[in-house]
Amino acid sequence: MTLLRLAATSFVFLIGLGSTAVSADEGAVLFKQRCAACHSTEAGKKSGAGPNLSGIVGRNAGTGAYPYSPALKKVNVRWDARTLDSWLSGPSKMVPGTRMFTSVPVPDDRKAIVAYLSGLKAR
Repeated sequence: MTLLRLAATSFVFLIGLGSTAVSADEGAVLFKQRCAACHSTEAGKKSGAGPNLSGIVGRNAGTGAYPYSPALKKVNVRWDARTLDSWLSGPSKMVPGTRMFTSVPVPDDRKAIVAYLSGLKAR
């Protein structure tokens, strides 16, 4: 009986772990819902109100053809999973004076969006 209970508990635990995993596919859906109105991820394509995010990971903040705010141009940040998560949790907290005002308050949503952005390559 104890072995059966242990197996059942382990199974429920593993199912719970699987449900919290994030994926780039989920991130693509979230990006389309939350970010695509202002940002493009297609290399070379003009974005709306925000910069194109193709190849964002590894790039320095405030660089490129987009007219970034003076605050973002001055900050010394290279975009990676950690800095993107911080940015998405509160852009104006990370860089006071930035023009981006929308945040992503749910940590798993941020992780999924960052996973999606991390898979994009600049062309």
